[in-house]
Amino acid sequence: MGLEFIDISREEGYERPRVRSTINGRRTERQNIVAPEKRRRSEGNRTSELERRKRFEGQRTAVSEAKRRSERQSAAVPQRKRRTEAEIYQMADNREARRRARAAELREEQIRIRRRKRKRRKIIAARMATLCFLVLLIAGSFFLLVKMVTELRHTEVVTNDFAANIEPQEVVVVNEAEKPIITEDFIPINEFSRPGEVLPEVNNIFVHYTANPGTSAAQNRSYFENLGITGETSASAHFVIGYDGEIIQCIPMNEIAYAVAGRNYDSISIECCYLSADGKFTDDTYQALIRLSAWLLSEYDLTPEDMRRHYDEGGKKCPLYFVEHEDAWEQFLKDLQDYIMREQV
Repeated sequence: MGLEFIDISREEGYERPRVRSTINGRRTERQNIVAPEKRRRSEGNRTSELERRKRFEGQRTAVSEAKRRSERQSAAVPQRKRRTEAEIYQMADNREARRRARAAELREEQIRIRRRKRKRRKIIAARMATLCFLVLLIAGSFFLLVKMVTELRHTEVVTNDFAANIEPQEVVVVNEAEKPIITEDFIPINEFSRPGEVLPEVNNIFVHYTANPGTSAAQNRSYFENLGITGETSASAHFVIGYDGEIIQCIPMNEIAYAVAGRNYDSISIECCYLSADGKFTDDTYQALIRLSAWLLSEYDLTPEDMRRHYDEGGKKCPLYFVEHEDAWEQFLKDLQDYIMREQV
């Protein structure tokens, strides 16, 4: 609050006090000589002065009161500041606590989010695994269904072809009396042992051995049939002669057999069973071979010189005994010729 100071010495009607002065060593007293008009003005001025003094005293009182209030406020400021600082510290502590609480809540929320994400990934992985399993199951079922349908159609085709080819075959029209006893047991048509292809001509008769001692004609015929299922290799023969002399026909005479590579389309093949380790045929097998060979030569207008060993076409040691004993093969051809001559007479 500002203070106003008034210079009353310069106001009109101000009466200066008496001043004592010394003139020429003597002290004299000077009095003011005031005119009547001036005296009246001075009285008015005195009244104004008193009012001014009252105003001044009021102002000074106000200044004192303001000063006292200011001092009281100044005295109260340190305590208020101390309370404010304590409050500030308390607020700072509260803010730090709230910040820590928010950080803890944020960490917990992040942990919950990570847990939800892991759980969601596990659920997705489980669903994908289930979906893959279902797809594989459906694909496998479809593949098996297609395979079953294909096999069923193939079986129907084979059955129809077999039914079309199981009509009795007249092997011989002329010389029926010379035909040996033959059991016709044709194997089903398949790509590995009976392709069902037409045999256009016959130029030679080939003799083979089964290369499996002690097996019967029926067992070797079953082996040819099973090749159509296993697909292990391609092999067959038109006839199989057992070690007891029985003859089984596996392939019709008008179809090829997989017996001699390169000669399947112009030859007839005969497989012979045996018991001896050296491949020598039993007497029953030998005699059945002579009778069957003579009948086939007569059927196709051939001679004993048209008889061949498997060995003669490709060098395979088959039949083993006739390959290792050339004289036995020559004796077979001579016996075959004699049989034919006797039958003709």
